Amino acid sequence: MQKELQFYKEQRRKILAFRYVDFLTGWDMQTDAATGSIAADSVYQSALNEISYRLSTDPEFERCVETLYKQREALDDVLRHEIEVTRKSVADAKKIPMDEYVAFGELTSRAYPVYVQAKQTSDFELFRPYLEKIVEYCRKRTVWLATDALKGYDVLLDMFEPHYTQEKYDAFFNVLRERLVPFVKQKTAVPAPVPDWAKQKFDVSKQRQFCEYIRDVMCFDKNFGIMKESEHPFTSGMGTDDVRITTHYYENDLVSSIFSVIHETGHATYERQCDPALNLTFCGGGASLGMHESQSRFYENIIGRSRAFWQFHYPVLQKTFAPQLDGVTLDDFMSYVNRVEASFVRTEADELTYPLHIMLRYEIEQKLIDGSLQVKDLPAYWNAKFTEYFGITPPNDAVGVLQDVHWAYGEMGYFPTYALGSAISAQLYHAMSKDFDVEKSLSSGTTGQINQWLGEHVHKYGASKYPDEILRIATGEDFDPDYYVEYLIKKYSNAPRS
Repeated sequence: MQKELQFYKEQRRKILAFRYVDFLTGWDMQTDAATGSIAADSVYQSALNEISYRLSTDPEFERCVETLYKQREALDDVLRHEIEVTRKSVADAKKIPMDEYVAFGELTSRAYPVYVQAKQTSDFELFRPYLEKIVEYCRKRTVWLATDALKGYDVLLDMFEPHYTQEKYDAFFNVLRERLVPFVKQKTAVPAPVPDWAKQKFDVSKQRQFCEYIRDVMCFDKNFGIMKESEHPFTSGMGTDDVRITTHYYENDLVSSIFSVIHETGHATYERQCDPALNLTFCGGGASLGMHESQSRFYENIIGRSRAFWQFHYPVLQKTFAPQLDGVTLDDFMSYVNRVEASFVRTEADELTYPLHIMLRYEIEQKLIDGSLQVKDLPAYWNAKFTEYFGITPPNDAVGVLQDVHWAYGEMGYFPTYALGSAISAQLYHAMSKDFDVEKSLSSGTTGQINQWLGEHVHKYGASKYPDEILRIATGEDFDPDYYVEYLIKKYSNAPRS
C-alpha cells in the first residue's frame, strides 16, 4: 500500500504541475499576450497537452489507481474520494484518442483570439469554422465517454456538475417555467428606463480604484491574488495561494465592473478558503462549477445588491464619482441596480431574468449536441428564441450569439451550472440566516462573518466531497429550487422601479 501511495503521489505531483502551467498560459492568453502571439503559443500548448495526456493515461498510473481503489476502505476519507474520482477521470481520458485530445487543445487556443475579434466586430461568420469544429469534437466526446448511465448531452453535463443529468436539470427548469417565468413576464411588461445619471461617463481609473476597495470589503488578501482586465471576466488560480481575477471596465457603465468584481471575488474567496491541506491533491479548489457559481452569485446578488451592503459603501462610491453621483440618493442607486428588464447580455442581466438566459443556452446546447441544430443556423435560431423568451431581438451578434466565451473553449454543458448555482445560493442563504443576522453583519463594513460561515460550511471541503453532499452538510437538505423561486418573488414583488 505504501509503495502504491508513493507512486500515486509522485504522479499526481507531475499532473498538478502541468495543470499549473495550463493555468498560467490560460491566464496570459486572456490578459497580457498580444493577439499575434497566441497562434504561435498554441503550438507549445499542444505539446504540453500531449505530455499531460500521457501522464494521466500512463498504464502504471492506471494500475496504481485501480489497486488503491480496491483497497480504498483503508484510506482516509479525502484520499478515498480522490481515488474514486481519479479512477473515473483516468478511464475517461483513455477513451479519448490522444491525437484528438491534443488537436482539440490547439483548436481552442487558436479559437479564442478569433472569437474575441468576431465579438468585437459582431462577425459570427469569422468564428463559425472554429465553432463547427468545437461542436463536432463535443459530439465525439459524448460517444467516447458514453456509459449505461450517461449518454449524449448528459456526458457533457456530468463533466461540470457530477450527478446532474438532463432529467434533473429539466425538472429544475420546469419549476422555473411554471413558477417564475409568468412572474418575470409580468415584471418586464413595462421597460425599466435607465436614469440620466447612469448614462454619464465614469472614469475607468476611478472604477479600478473602487473595485480594489470592494476586494478589501470582501476581505480578500491581495498578497495571494491580483486583478487584471479581460474581454470576459473570470477567476483563475492554483491552490489557495494564487487566486487571480479579471474584470472589464466600460466608461459608460459604472456598475458593470463593480458587480463583476463582486462576482469574481466570490469565486476567489471560495478558492482561498479551501483547506490548504488539499493544495497538493486533486481535491483542491471548488467542488463543482455549480457550487462555485453558488458562491459568486450569492455574493453578487444576495449580498452585493442588498441595501444592507450599500448602506455602508454607497457613500464611498458617491465620493469616488463626484460630481456624477451628486444628488443621486441611495434609494436611486438601489432602484437602479435592482431594476428588472428584458436585456440582451447574460452577464449584465438582473437576477430575476437571468435564469431565462441560461434556459436559452441549455436548450441550444441540447440541439447542437443531438444534431437538430447546425452551427450555421445558430444566429438565426438564437435571435428567434431570444425574441420568444424576452420579447426583444438582439440587434447584432456581439450582444447575441457571440456574447459568451464558453463555447470558444469547448465548454458545452457549463451554462446550466449558472442557474443551478443561483438556486443553491438562495438555499445556502436560508440556512445561513438561521445562524446569524446576515444583513446586520454587513454593518461591520465587510463580509467577514459571511465568509467565515461559508468557509466552515462549504469552502473548507474543497472538492473532497461531491457537491450535493456538501449542500446537505451545509443546509441539512437536498437541493430544493423552491428556496430560489420564493427568494426572487419575495424580493421583486415590491421592488421599486428605476
